[in-house]
Amino acid sequence: MVSIVHGARRLQENVSDRERRLVQFTFDGLSMEGFDCEPVAVALLASGVRVFRTMPETGEQRGGFCFGGRCADCLMVIDGQSGVRACLAPVRAGMDVRTQVGVSQAPAETNT
Repeated sequence: MVSIVHGARRLQENVSDRERRLVQFTFDGLSMEGFDCEPVAVALLASGVRVFRTMPETGEQRGGFCFGGRCADCLMVIDGQSGVRACLAPVRAGMDVRTQVGVSQAPAETNT
């Protein structure tokens, strides 16, 4: 797992957090960890990630805004599907999370 110096942390770690299972997932190819079933956005923010998508023409960065599934600022490509709201998608072991360009983006093609 890559260590990012950022000062970000969860507001309160309590007994329920210690009882939850930490799982590994990837973000833009980097190994990350989060609690199983917590929103992807929460796991990324706690790991210091602030950019979830970029604007296609300007490259302007977007992070979370409403964190309630009503806006488009946290759209990401998750397990090859674009347009997934990171504020609502639960973290799962082994999931692949990628920064999205624009509001909609075709899943990346793989050469196998």
